[in-house]
Parts: sequence; C-alpha cells; structure tokens
Amino acid sequence: MALATFWFIVTAALWTGFFVLEGFDLGVGMLHTFVSRDEAGRRAAINTIGPLWDGNEVWLIVAAAAMFAAFPAWYATMFSSFYPALVLLLVGLIVRGVSFEFRGKVDSARWIRTWDTLLTVGSLLVPLLIGIALGNLLHGVPIDRSQEFTGDFGDLFSAYSVFTGITLVLLCLLHGATFITLKTTGAVQEHALWLARRIAPFTVLAVLAFQPWTHSVAGGGVLPDVLELVSMLAVLAAGWLLAGRHEGWAFVATTVVIATTVMSFFADLYPRLMVSSTDPAFDLTVHNSASGNYALKVMSIVAIVFFPLVLAYQGWTYHVFRLRVSAEQFDVPRSPSS
Repeated sequence: MALATFWFIVTAALWTGFFVLEGFDLGVGMLHTFVSRDEAGRRAAINTIGPLWDGNEVWLIVAAAAMFAAFPAWYATMFSSFYPALVLLLVGLIVRGVSFEFRGKVDSARWIRTWDTLLTVGSLLVPLLIGIALGNLLHGVPIDRSQEFTGDFGDLFSAYSVFTGITLVLLCLLHGATFITLKTTGAVQEHALWLARRIAPFTVLAVLAFQPWTHSVAGGGVLPDVLELVSMLAVLAAGWLLAGRHEGWAFVATTVVIATTVMSFFADLYPRLMVSSTDPAFDLTVHNSASGNYALKVMSIVAIVFFPLVLAYQGWTYHVFRLRVSAEQFDVPRSPSS
C-alpha cells in the first residue's frame, strides 16, 4: 500500500498548495473594500490578484480530483456527507469569480457596491466552509459500517470544526493583507499594513490554540509536534515582521504558517481519511479506501510528468506579474464598457 500512502501525501500537498496560493487571493477578496475608500484603490487591490486567482483556484479542482481518483470511497462519503455545505461552497466560488468579471461592467456606484459585497462574502465562505469540512474529517461524523453518513446537517458544526474554519479565515485574512502590502504602493499599502497589524494578534491566538487542540483531537496529546511547532513560531514571526514593516519576509512567514498548519493537520489525520464518530472500526483509512494498484501506478506516472510542468508554468506567471500595483494606474474616468 505504499502507493496509497504516496497519494495521501500528494493529496495533502495539493490542499497545502491551494491554501498557500488561493489563501492570499481569498484574503484580498475579503479585504479589498477595507484597504481603500475610493474605487481606484480597490481596483488596485483586486488587480494584485487579477492575473493569478483563477490559476490558483485550479489547485482546489486538482485536490478534489486526486481524492476522487485515488480514494473514491473517501470522496463519495465526504462529498455526500457535506453536501449542503459544499453547495454553499460552490455558490461562494461562483459569486466570487463572477464578481471579478462583472463589477466593472457598469459605471454605477450601486452596481460596484453590490459586486464588492458578493466578492467579500464569497471569499469569506470558501475558507470557512472548507475549514469546517476538513475539521470534520478529524473530529468525526456519524458513519456506519457501509461508509454511509448517518447524521444530519447539524452534525457538521462541532466546536472544533467551526474553529478550524475560523482559523483558516484568519490565516487567509493575514496572508491577504500581507500580500497587498507587498504588492501595492502609497495609501493602499499603508491601509493594508494597518489591517495586517490588527489581524495578526487574532491570527496568532487562533493558531496557538488550534495546533494543540488538533493534536489532542487526533489522540496525540496537547504537546505539538515539529510541524505544529513551526506553524506556531512562524505566526509569531509574521506578527513581529509586520510590526517592523518587513513585508517581504512577513509574506514568507504567513506562507510558512499556512503551509505547516495544513500539512500538520493531514499528518495528524494519517492513516485515517475520515473519522467515524459512531465507531472507530468504521473509520475510512488510506488502506480501506484506496483505488486499485494499477490505477494508482498510472496516476503516479502522470503526476510525476505533469506536476513539475504545472509548477514551472505557475512560477513563470508569478515572475511576469511580479511588479507592484499603484492606485494611480486606475485613477482615471471609466466608461460603462471599460
């Protein structure tokens, strides 16, 4: 079952990549109306992720596809168990994507305000709902011996799962505010730095509480392991670096925080994929939920060939759009068709 373990690691890496890259996108979406009082500043904030957000979102699709192909039982049980929450997640993703395209189509303050609100709400729903879903994987939901979900919608909202969602929202907010600080100039940059410094204490407290709680829920006690300790130290470093106005290193720190937080979660989950609160014997694991060996071999070859190409392409995209964005670039009259 070495291939099954390999694909668990790949799936965890894909979810980590999603939160690292899409995390600052979501943070920018939640914060774009708060970093500036004028339209030019808000457009500058949105344009920091304009060429990047749709490519970053592909990581979510690939992560879900990896679950479906490598662990079909996990995919089937999880997606059927969390169906109402996943519908809300899709709504959030849809209104968020549409908002990027539609907010500038009509030169009307009410029109822009409506799409700004939808962009903010959609960007908030995505990390919150995914966090609740991930939290339930470890905390457990009612699953019977047939790997069928036997609970109801209320069973998805345990204290731990909701706190997981809140923690990911705060991490995305801090990551996004730091990214805007890194990618803009002038008043927008100053507002983003002000926001980042005020979000940081709440994020620090959330991560410092989340890591021991996660380790305890996983059955490992409250003392953190190496990844969890790195996550806790990195979030403290992010707050300190923001206070000293080292936005580049602060963004590195928030990247490390998100990456190690997600990776440590999956490390605590392994070898389980989805915990049954009904009976531990009904847990979905890497070993009882994986696809056949031949399918995993073919998938491994495809991943080894194409994954480096995808990383190279995305790296080139970030290199091309590496320059800062200024509000002055957008401080011009716009026609309804602009």
